[in-house]
Amino acid sequence: MTQHRRITGKLVIATHNPGKLAEMRELLAPYGVEAVSAGELGLDEPDETGDSFRANALIKAAAAAKATNLPAFADDSGLAVEALDGAPGIFSARWAGPNKDFAAAMAQIERLLQERGATTPVQRRAYFVSALCVAWPDDHLEEVEARVEGTLVWPPRGTAGFGYDPAFLPDGHTRTFGEMTSIEKHGLPPLGLGLSHRARAFVKLAEICL
Repeated sequence: MTQHRRITGKLVIATHNPGKLAEMRELLAPYGVEAVSAGELGLDEPDETGDSFRANALIKAAAAAKATNLPAFADDSGLAVEALDGAPGIFSARWAGPNKDFAAAMAQIERLLQERGATTPVQRRAYFVSALCVAWPDDHLEEVEARVEGTLVWPPRGTAGFGYDPAFLPDGHTRTFGEMTSIEKHGLPPLGLGLSHRARAFVKLAEICL
């Protein structure tokens, strides 16, 4: 059986995405982990050539660990729409283009759903996936994955969060991720609901590494 490894000392968060960085820092804060981002260290972004969320998280974490000689923490996440055969999936960020225009990406998804006649909630099912990987310089890895199920709404609602949050209504709730505070969306109990895909994956990771 593989021996899990605890995270101690300084940790590199392998992201250049400010929204993702803020969420990860918030999740790590209660554990007293000192976190510095790949962007702050001026690291290059590796090419995400994996064919799954897990593979891309590993690419990012391993590259940052090798470059800094520190343990590195990466997330690869995205939105999968059932009526679109799982798209945009691992290409979720790319659908927003070089300017990170998620309003345009949400509009594109809506156009495709309308073309397929997906107008009822049951036809508009979607889920967010988050794969988390911690890589150490000696190639030790810890990997977890989680998802949150929901429905896509149109027009998007709310200005909180980032990415596709305003179009995503999680099951059992009346407000989109874009209408929830960060604590509601991904804050861990007792403060929040631990609702988001990233929070759910982080709970699994914390059990084995923190």
